[in-house]
Amino acid sequence: MSKGSEPEWRYHLFIGLTLITNSIFFQIAPDGPWTDKSFTLGILGLLGGLLCYMGWYRLTFKRKGLIPWLDLWTDPSLSAKKEILFALIILFLAWFCGNYLQNQIPEPTGLILSLVGLMMLLQSSYVLLSIGPLKE
Repeated sequence: MSKGSEPEWRYHLFIGLTLITNSIFFQIAPDGPWTDKSFTLGILGLLGGLLCYMGWYRLTFKRKGLIPWLDLWTDPSLSAKKEILFALIILFLAWFCGNYLQNQIPEPTGLILSLVGLMMLLQSSYVLLSIGPLKE
């Protein structure tokens, strides 16, 4: 892919980080139709996380999309092992947030972090199985 045809990732990352920062620190949001400011902040934070992921995907794979197909990875074995390590860190962070930081952060934070960590663990397990025992 030529340099000029790479998708732009900076806008996604900037807007995503802005939404996440607003959700955590500034907390500027309307009540919305559900008359709950914290729900609106949660939606904005999740949207920011999605935009950050899209920016990372575009930067890493030099293409538009959302799903990191196995043939896009340069070294699937090493990447999957790194992803398992990062997933375990996120799962520990979810446990820590759910047990010790429950009064300082929104209640579903641990649940959302657990979901992300388990999805990463599932994907990395799939990759290791696909290049290992289940290889054709």
